[in-house]
Amino acid sequence: MAAVKRAHLAVCNWAVFFGWAQVLYFAVDALLRSGDEAVYAAVERPLQLAQTAAVLEILHGLVGLVRSPVSATLPQIGSRLFVTWGILWSFPETRTHILVSSLVISWSVTEIIRYSFFGTKELFGSAPSSLLWLRYSSFLVMYPTDISSEVGLIYIALQFIKASEKYCIRMPNKWNYSFDYFYASILVLLVYIPGTFSCPRR
Repeated sequence: MAAVKRAHLAVCNWAVFFGWAQVLYFAVDALLRSGDEAVYAAVERPLQLAQTAAVLEILHGLVGLVRSPVSATLPQIGSRLFVTWGILWSFPETRTHILVSSLVISWSVTEIIRYSFFGTKELFGSAPSSLLWLRYSSFLVMYPTDISSEVGLIYIALQFIKASEKYCIRMPNKWNYSFDYFYASILVLLVYIPGTFSCPRR
């Protein structure tokens, strides 16, 4: 069972690694050829797939395949999924902003290093010390640009969220329930304050 577990995790890690490598390649290519405005269009589908694949980490934590606590993994993955689907996919007005470039590159570099580290560890039983150093050294640079890009894009999207009233539920309705996506997004921004200082994923 231990061998099956390691094989499963290795396959998952390397599959997501190649997904993020594809995102980084498309992002840099679009950035050099056409500038920031072209980045999102170039990476949209592989970005959505690679980021959504992170849900596997939550499932792995729930069933005990990895030691990472779900309480630490869930908010970090949740915030990224919110930006991926709840902001960039839902509000096209945000897609050409320069912060999309810094976001995609930060996410890609961080995840390429992280998944290669754990993929190597699962495949060979250990990872080179140089890869371990790179994982945590690059994190010191990429994490601030990651967080600032996420927060910036959510903030930029607020005006479009408020104007469109997308995903809002107004009363009266048969459920006797109301929901305002604008205020929910503000709440997500506030969660970033304590979330920024939480432990990174495994």
